[in-house]
Amino acid sequence: MSIATNLAEVQAEINAACIRAQRNPAQVQLLVVSKTFGPSEISEAAKHTLPSFGESRVQEALEKIPQLPRDFRWHFIGHLQSNKIRKILPYLTAVHSVDSLALAQDLNRIALELQLRPQVYLQVNVARDAAKFGFSPEAITAELPSMLNLPALEIVGLMTIPFAVEHPEAARPHFAALRKLRDELERNSGSSLPGLSMGMSDDFPIAIEEGATMVRVGSRIFGHR
Repeated sequence: MSIATNLAEVQAEINAACIRAQRNPAQVQLLVVSKTFGPSEISEAAKHTLPSFGESRVQEALEKIPQLPRDFRWHFIGHLQSNKIRKILPYLTAVHSVDSLALAQDLNRIALELQLRPQVYLQVNVARDAAKFGFSPEAITAELPSMLNLPALEIVGLMTIPFAVEHPEAARPHFAALRKLRDELERNSGSSLPGLSMGMSDDFPIAIEEGATMVRVGSRIFGHR
């Protein structure tokens, strides 16, 4: 199938999930995960959807982003090392993978120096998966007030990557847990955290039913890597 056809199918599934959850489809943004795909495939996708793309490797992103239109919006969704922030930050609209207070502080310091204000999603390891990065629910509860005081960061919400599961329905408890945690953090902090970046190619309809505001979809659009 073509990228255009795949995008149309994904958008139809987003709309259907929103109908089931009695949500407005405008509340859910599709982030096209473009890692490992080149400028030609990305340009083709941009013809058929909003030009918002997710990358997870700094060097790969730095090679391809300058080849594409400047109005494309780039989100970093992989683990970000502090020593690479300065290289990639000028190209980014958002970072979905801030997984520690130390990283948030480094990101804030460099953003201040570069006069930037990126959007930030705080990555939470709600599944307590030892193989994944992210705040524990206890750590983010304790450290969120410090991060909300970092002036160069626009903290817009939370992100999670659940266990890989055979059946998408098995991911539902993790998505529900992130939404519940977000609601608790908002009540306790008095700050708005509207964004929930959760759900990928295999499980994004379930994530939408549980409140996702951004779904990260790659292989369903471009094919398997």
